[in-house]
Amino acid sequence: MTYAKTIADQLNVKPGQVQAVIDLLENENTIPFIARYRKEATGNLDEDQIRLVDSLLDRLRSLDKRRKTILDTIESQGNQNDALQKKIQAAASLTELEDLYRPYKPKRQTRASVARQKGLTRLAESIVRQGLTGLTPEKMAARYLNEQVTSVEDALAGARDIVAEAISDHTEIRRRVREKALLWGILHSKKIEEAKDERSVYEAYYDFSLRVEQVKPYQVLAINRGEKEKVLHVQVEIAERDWLDEIKTHFHPNVNSPMFDQLKQAIEDAAQRLLLPAIERDIRSHLTEKAEQQAISVFASNLRSLLNQPPMTGYTVMGIDPGFRTGCKVAVVDPTGKVLDTATIFPHPPQNMREEAFARLLELVDEHTATLISIGNGTASRETEQLVAELAAKRPGLHYIITNEAGASVYSASPLAGKELPSMNVSMRGAVSIARRILDPLAELVKIEPRSIGVGMYQHDVNVSAMENALNGVVESVVNRVGVELNSASPALLTYVAGVGPSLAEKIVAYRDENGAFRSRVMLRDVSGLGPKAYEQCAGFLRIREGEDPLDASAIHPESYPAALQVLEHAGISMQTPYQERCNALNKLRQSCQMEQLAAELQTGVPTLEDIFDQLARPGRDPREDLPAPILRSDVLKMEDLKTGMRLKGTIRNVVDFGSFIDIGVKNDGLLHRSQIPPGRHFNVGDIIEVEVIKVEPERGRVSLKYIE
Repeated sequence: MTYAKTIADQLNVKPGQVQAVIDLLENENTIPFIARYRKEATGNLDEDQIRLVDSLLDRLRSLDKRRKTILDTIESQGNQNDALQKKIQAAASLTELEDLYRPYKPKRQTRASVARQKGLTRLAESIVRQGLTGLTPEKMAARYLNEQVTSVEDALAGARDIVAEAISDHTEIRRRVREKALLWGILHSKKIEEAKDERSVYEAYYDFSLRVEQVKPYQVLAINRGEKEKVLHVQVEIAERDWLDEIKTHFHPNVNSPMFDQLKQAIEDAAQRLLLPAIERDIRSHLTEKAEQQAISVFASNLRSLLNQPPMTGYTVMGIDPGFRTGCKVAVVDPTGKVLDTATIFPHPPQNMREEAFARLLELVDEHTATLISIGNGTASRETEQLVAELAAKRPGLHYIITNEAGASVYSASPLAGKELPSMNVSMRGAVSIARRILDPLAELVKIEPRSIGVGMYQHDVNVSAMENALNGVVESVVNRVGVELNSASPALLTYVAGVGPSLAEKIVAYRDENGAFRSRVMLRDVSGLGPKAYEQCAGFLRIREGEDPLDASAIHPESYPAALQVLEHAGISMQTPYQERCNALNKLRQSCQMEQLAAELQTGVPTLEDIFDQLARPGRDPREDLPAPILRSDVLKMEDLKTGMRLKGTIRNVVDFGSFIDIGVKNDGLLHRSQIPPGRHFNVGDIIEVEVIKVEPERGRVSLKYIE
């Protein structure tokens, strides 16, 4: 219960809720399953809270593992005592733990350890004591001369090395200097004189100084990258008073002592050679960790919004992967995503076959009755948009949309694409992906490694493992929230269903291919390798429309079917009852009974009963349907068309620390800087908002925007 109490205090929930989550996780339950189907046990903790419990639990266990290693090591050295043990047991962070361990940590040979081997420990103690002996340092040092120490200068230097290391290793000094550096330290970056920064990427950091606590996460990551590319020199400045006062609190120079100057030199050496470089590393590491956490959080939030984009059902879509020299790849897909036709056109330089390209696109639109064109936002995107806008003018009702094509090339070359489109050229597969992303963004984007979906900043500069864990968690969360159509889902989509994973996903599809469509959820039990636990975890997230049991189309878990059927019986209806009549009957039952009483009668919990009512009214409802559909365009807008004060509707393409990038229909996304966003207002990728143009810089391709409420 210790872990549960610690985590509960951090999350401001009850220890019993946390303990329930810990018990469920240890019994191999997945996070989506716990969040959706074990609300009674967790006291309705949501998925984000449960993921936090899992993360904090892992961190606490790692901390305790390290704590045990440290205690065992100190014990084996014979240095253990009650006071030290209590401090180590009470340490609440890895940094605090390592500070306590540092004086006892086995080190490689250092100047201080060499000096100790030469017998200079007691001379070092004399320097620290600052006694009034009446002897000069040289006379005191002469006592320690031997075969290894042949001069008083060497003896004093060795003793100072021992003192310097003791100062640097002092737990309290390190803690206090680090705290002050985090508050008052200055982060400096300067351009390395001979360095090349051809596109002036790091110009903002050529002569940059800011207090450590004021540096923004994106600035930290930009500076780190500039340093890695050998463009910037970076350092943390810590004022002398912030380290000297702390050292003097524990090591007391006495101006009357003969050893005063020796201690003074040792203090300076300790600071410049050992303590300050170590603190600087700690500060840089701290800033980087926070910046990476923020970058991952922003990326995860953007990815969640992108995956939650509503599907554009019912369209025959033409996908265009634009290009210059190699041409534009074109693929037409039907409303189910089946490829109907492909072509390559060359409307742009160097071929400039614009008329032929226009005629071919018109032919494809008419032949397949295409109603929507999806243009990838990469190279030659806006030039292709000009062509498509002319096409839309010729065919009323034809619209187009600019689609984020990030990751399309990754998918094209993947084994999965090879299985799905085996006879198709790799470069053409990208056009198919761009078309399918409109029909169902989630089903298509899960085929791509989350890191390759371009909705963030500095995603390639952060901890790979932490990024992958966070992004995979987002994909898993969205997939299970939306639900998966069992009889049409790809292995990539099934992989993210709770309890399934890559191996079982392949087996489910293989079973479906061999035996035909699943007629009920129960049939999942016949899939080789899918045992009772996996069935329990995944069944509620898999949908079967028009199957043998109408409840299989809902998010109601099979374990709750008896309760659901009794609710229908109490309401005097069935799943075949027309929608409005069914809703009216369920609402009437809900208002006429006490939910607690009905839940007890049906032997279920109130949260589960609430979910049953919602699902019986709208079984298997896609939560993405509640979001606004993307903006469809039929005419192109050029940078020259923009004027200050112009109001436009735009789609948010990316959200970063300093603002949001908005697609307003011109070649470059406009920037809605955070200073132009009202306090407390938060945007997500895919949101459609109204903005006002406040500045246009055509020569730099920049547009500045203001949010209009």
